[in-house]
Amino acid sequence: MSTNFFRLDGKVAVVTGGGQGIGEAICRRLAGAGAKVGVFDVNADSAGRVAKAIGGVPLVGDLTREGDLDRVFGEIVAQAGPVDVLVNNAGVASRKGRDVPIWESVREDWEFVFGINVTGLVLCCKAVLPGMIERRYGRIVNIASIAGKEGNPKMGPYSASKAAVIALTKSLSKELVGKGDICVNSVAPAVIQTPILDQLDAAQINMMLSKIPLGRTGKPEEVAALVHFLSSADCSFTTGFCFDISGGRATY
Repeated sequence: MSTNFFRLDGKVAVVTGGGQGIGEAICRRLAGAGAKVGVFDVNADSAGRVAKAIGGVPLVGDLTREGDLDRVFGEIVAQAGPVDVLVNNAGVASRKGRDVPIWESVREDWEFVFGINVTGLVLCCKAVLPGMIERRYGRIVNIASIAGKEGNPKMGPYSASKAAVIALTKSLSKELVGKGDICVNSVAPAVIQTPILDQLDAAQINMMLSKIPLGRTGKPEEVAALVHFLSSADCSFTTGFCFDISGGRATY
């Protein structure tokens, strides 16, 4: 029996929002499994720090700008090769300090969150899919949220955007049937101890924690372990699914 389960030797992966939190943990995990990892982040210092630590490629840009994406994905292909694995991790919870009821929200709240969490994700998929289809292989993992299934109060834009991520995952997976060994899945974490919590007030965080039977926040490394499987060739008969990692909050 092979002991090389979930190995990623020879594979090229790009992780958006890879400079901190869950994204950094995913970068480190995939690199540890043998992948050459492109650390894609809007912050150059963060991307450079993580890439240096794992022997990866720093990729700096705004994933909502198609010009940036053309440059960034061109860089990874030139330096490492075609992208085999895309992890769409980059996301925001809200505009800073704008955790408000829907009737107090403004258009900019929705456009900001959806621009990064949904439009940016779609643009990244578009950047890698032609190559995956041509080579008839690929893995895409989208980081959603339990909020996309259950909805969190005062987090309308975030909850709706993550519901969109789950639905887009299902839609894209069906579009790719028959085009090779290309699987698209999503992951729905509950509260994970990352810098994104800095965008929320203490009451909001405590409300979310109260719903978790295990009584704690998750760890980025725990999410990375699940993403690792979904990024591997071993994940060959699972596509279009949303995996909960919620400390028991989701039981369905």
